[in-house]
Amino acid sequence: MMTARYKPIIPVIFCQRQGLLQLLGLAVVAAVLTALLPWPLKLLVDYALVDENASTGNNLFNFSPLTLVILAAVASLLIFSANSAINVASSWLWSKVGQLMVIDLSTRLFDRLQHLSRLYHTKHPIADSLSRLTVDTWCVFTIAQALLITPIQNLLTLAVVSLFAWQLDPFLTVLSLALAPVLAITSIIFGNGIRNNSRKVRESQSRLMTFVHQTLGVIPLVQVFGRERRNSRDYQVLSDSVVSTVKKNALVDHGFNLINGVAMSIGLAIVLYAGSQQVIAGTITVGSLLVFLGYLQTLQGEAESLLMTYRNLKTAEASLDRVLHIVETSDEVSDGEHSRLLPRTTRARAIDIEFRNISFGYEADSPVLKNISLHIPAGQTVAFVGGSGSGKSTLASLVPRFFEANSGEILIDKKPIQEIAISSLRDRISLVLQDPYLLPISIADNIAYGKPGATRDEIVKAATAANASAFIRKLPGGYKTVLGERGVTLSGGQRQRLSIARALLKDAPILILDEPTSALDNRTESLFMDALKRLMHGRTTIIVAHRLQTIIDADKIVVLHNGEITEKGTHAELLANDGFYAEMYRIQHPENHDNADITGKAA
Repeated sequence: MMTARYKPIIPVIFCQRQGLLQLLGLAVVAAVLTALLPWPLKLLVDYALVDENASTGNNLFNFSPLTLVILAAVASLLIFSANSAINVASSWLWSKVGQLMVIDLSTRLFDRLQHLSRLYHTKHPIADSLSRLTVDTWCVFTIAQALLITPIQNLLTLAVVSLFAWQLDPFLTVLSLALAPVLAITSIIFGNGIRNNSRKVRESQSRLMTFVHQTLGVIPLVQVFGRERRNSRDYQVLSDSVVSTVKKNALVDHGFNLINGVAMSIGLAIVLYAGSQQVIAGTITVGSLLVFLGYLQTLQGEAESLLMTYRNLKTAEASLDRVLHIVETSDEVSDGEHSRLLPRTTRARAIDIEFRNISFGYEADSPVLKNISLHIPAGQTVAFVGGSGSGKSTLASLVPRFFEANSGEILIDKKPIQEIAISSLRDRISLVLQDPYLLPISIADNIAYGKPGATRDEIVKAATAANASAFIRKLPGGYKTVLGERGVTLSGGQRQRLSIARALLKDAPILILDEPTSALDNRTESLFMDALKRLMHGRTTIIVAHRLQTIIDADKIVVLHNGEITEKGTHAELLANDGFYAEMYRIQHPENHDNADITGKAA
C-alpha cells in the first residue's frame, strides 16, 4: 500500500512523529483491553452459572457463584470503561495530530501557489486552486489514517486477539482468518473503481465552485445583461453533474460493502457451526465458544475497518492527485543554481534594462513576442504602445519574471535576470496597474503592503505625494479605514492614487505602469498624472499605454504590432514618421488632425 505516489506527503505526516508515537502507545493498550473484553463472560458462564453438580465444578478460587457474578460484572465494567476511555483519548489525539498535518500541507501548498508563475495561474481558475487548497489538502488526514493510524490499531488488535484465540482453539482461529484473502480480493477489484469515481466527484465539484466564483465575481455584469436565469440553469446542470457522479460513486461503494458483508456473514456461520460441534463433542466449553465468538466479531470488525480504510484511501487518492498536480508542476520561473542577490547599491539608483532577441508565447506554437531587442538606459522612460494583443503588457511582464522568455535574454545592469534571485529582482520593481489590486484591509496597510515596517509618517508622506491624503482624511476612519473587496468603496481615481502611494513608499528603482489611466476621466487623470510624475522621477520607467496623452513626454516610444517592434522614437519623431503611431494619435485627438505639432504638443 505504501507506494511512491505517497512519497511527497510522507514528510508532512512524520512532522507529527511525537503525536504518532503517543497514538501507537494508546493502540497497544487498546488492543490488550479489547482481547480481555470477552473473558468476564467466560468466567460467568463456565464457573458462576454452571450446575454445582456438574463435572466442571465451581471451584475457581473457591468463590461462591454470587461472588463470581459480581467479579465478572465489575471486571467487565472496568475493562469496558478503560477501553472506552482509551478510544476517546485516541480519537481526540488523532483529531489534533491529523489537523496539524492538514494545516502543514495547506501551508506548503499555499506557499507553492504564491511562487508559481502567472502562466500557471492564467490556466487555472482561482476557485479550482482554492478547492485544492481548502478541500483536497484533507487527503493527508485520510491517507495518514489509512496508511498508519488505522492499520496499526487494527493489526495490533488482530495480532493480540488472534494470539488469545489461538490459546482457546487453533483450528477455529485458522478458520476465522481464512476469510482474509476473500476480503483482499474484493478490495483490489473495487479499489480502482472507487478511486476513479472519487476523482470525477472532486472534478465536478470543482467545476461547480469555479462557476459560482466566476459568476459572483461579476454580479454587475450578470444583472445588467439579465443573465440570472441562464446562470441558474447552468448552475443546475453543473449541480446535476455532481449528483450524477456522487450516485455512481455511491453505487460502487455500496456494492463493495454488500459483498464484504455477505462474505463476513458466511464466515461467521461456518465458525459458529464448527464451534458448536466442538462444544457438543466436549472439546471446548460454552464459555470458551462465547469468548471465541466475541473474538470473531472483533476480528471481523477490525477487518471491516481495514476495508473501510482501504476504500477511504482510494477516495483520498483522487484529492491527492489534485494536490500533487500543484506540488509537481514544474515552474519555468524559479531561481537557478547560480542566482545571486543584486548589490545593495542598485536599490538606491536607476537601473539599466536591455532586451536581447526576446521571444515568448503562452503556447509553444503561438508566439506573442518575436525577436524583441530594446535598450532602456537608466533613468529613462520608455512607453510601449500598440493594438490589443500586440504584446506590450506581456513584454513588460517579462522584466519582473512573471513569465519566462522562450528565447533571448533580459539584462538588468548588464546582468541576465536568470542569474538574479527573484526576490532581489522584484525588490527593485514597483508596479502600478490598470487594476490597483487593493486588499480588504486598512488604507494604511494597503499603502505599506510593499514595506510592512513603514512608519505612519512614511505612509502619510507617500499618500501626500500621490495626491491621496486629502480624500483619505475625509473618510470616517482616515488611514485606518478598511476597504471593501478589491477597494470597491473607493472611486477608480482614488484606488489608483493609493497604488501610486504604495509604489512611492516601496521606492524601487524600476517602475512598470500597465495602462494605469485607461479607466480614469480627464479631471481624475490630471490629478493622477501629477502624482505619477513624482513617482517616475529618477526611476527607469516602462509605461504600457493605450491613451497616448500620458506618454508624449516619454524619452522613447516603442510601437508593437503582432509581437514585433514596428516603430521606435520620440513622440515628435513618430508623428513625423506618419505610421501606425501617428494614426493612433490622430484617432484619439481628432481636433489636432490638421495641426499636429511635431515638437510634441498638440497645436
